[in-house]
This record gives sequence, structure tokens and C-alpha cells, in this order.
Amino acid sequence: MKKSLGILMLLATMLVAVPALAQTTSTTATATTTAIACVGAAVNTRETALGTAISTHNQEIAGAYTARATALATAYTDTTKAQLAKDVKAAWATFKSSIKTSNTAWKTAKNSAWASFRTAAKACKAPVGVSDSANATAEAQ
Repeated sequence: MKKSLGILMLLATMLVAVPALAQTTSTTATATTTAIACVGAAVNTRETALGTAISTHNQEIAGAYTARATALATAYTDTTKAQLAKDVKAAWATFKSSIKTSNTAWKTAKNSAWASFRTAAKACKAPVGVSDSANATAEAQ
């Protein structure tokens, strides 16, 4: 009799616990799915910002090379050595300045995109392993 009563108590406990456990598992799965979608949206925003920034950077770099080529072509039409030296120096100085400015803008935009992403991803409260932040060092320098 005691054995039967013990088995009945165990079965009654399981009947109460199993649905509660199933509800927790379902809620956890829904929360994880929502968090993954949230991180996905943050990744999309980051990638769009990075794509725009690198495109701008590449156009600026190409423009700097074009401007340098034009300035050097003009410099080599000079008839005096002194004027040639002055124009070549100016062409290279302008080029270096343009490259430096573009590199600084790219780094600022890249860092901003990643910082915004980290903030947005943190707000998603996603489980460990959902984000791709570990790959940030692979970004173009």
C-alpha cells in the first residue's frame, strides 16, 4: 500500500512538473528566436553602415590617386627644375593629406558602426554565441 501511494505521489508530481517544464522550454526557445532576430537586425544595420563607409572611402582613395596623377602630369610639363620640384612636392603633399583624411574618416565610421552594433546586440540579450563580434578584427584597416 505504501509503495502504491508513493508511486501515485511521484506520478502526480510528474504530471504537474512536466507541463511547467514544457512551458519554460517553449518560452526559452521563443526568447532565443527573438534574440537571434534582434541580433540579425543589428548585424544588418552594422553591415549597411560599413558598406556605405567603405564605398565612400574607396571613392575618396581613387579620387586621390586620380588627382595625384593629374597634378604630376601637369608638373612634368614644367620647363624648369625648380618649378617641377615645387609642383611634384605639392602633388604628393595633397595626395598624402587626402589619403590621411579618408583613412581617418573610414576608421571613425568603422568604429562607430561596431560600437552601435555592440550596443544594439547587448540590448537583444541574446545567448552566448549568437553574435559575430569576434570577427571584428578581420575588418579592413
